[in-house]
Amino acid sequence: MQILSCPEEATPPELRAQVLKIRHQAWPSDGDGPARSALTHDPELRPWSMLLVDGGRVLAALDILFKEIEHAGQRHAAGGLSMMVTCREARGLGLGRRLAAAARAVMIARNLDLGLFTCDRPLQAFYESAGWHLLPGTVLIGGTPHAPFPSDQPGFDKVTMADFFSAAGRHAQASFRHARIGLYPGEKDKLW
Repeated sequence: MQILSCPEEATPPELRAQVLKIRHQAWPSDGDGPARSALTHDPELRPWSMLLVDGGRVLAALDILFKEIEHAGQRHAAGGLSMMVTCREARGLGLGRRLAAAARAVMIARNLDLGLFTCDRPLQAFYESAGWHLLPGTVLIGGTPHAPFPSDQPGFDKVTMADFFSAAGRHAQASFRHARIGLYPGEKDKLW
């Protein structure tokens, strides 16, 4: 079992097709599922795919998106987890936890100030077990400044998870608690 890591557009087509199939299992659409070669993310966010593969079979996958954000008058290099999924047969084996922890290590190696993302409230303990921390009362505002997509909108039950890697990030950590953070990743990746 190994973790393969590369830019989203460089993911081998046979593995990309498996990732899209697993995502379709987790989040079925009205149609027949995503195109086998479709790229999921806005290239401006420099999507980095991480796949947990065993014998050519993708068991779990996630993408890391990158963006410079401005918060409390400071600019920060940030990354966030997106579209984390484990195939049905491999759930409950700790593979997702392994991948989420590996993604955190990638963010540290890339010298980011912080990692920041939302998850469904019931997944908080899962992400905490992979080294992430709850940002109490924090709301991420996705979408765009003209068409905001907040994580506290009606019908959502999200929490914000984070970790602070650099000295600048750790220094700003308190300003991220109980805050509304303008992430604004765009229309395609409304909220990573």
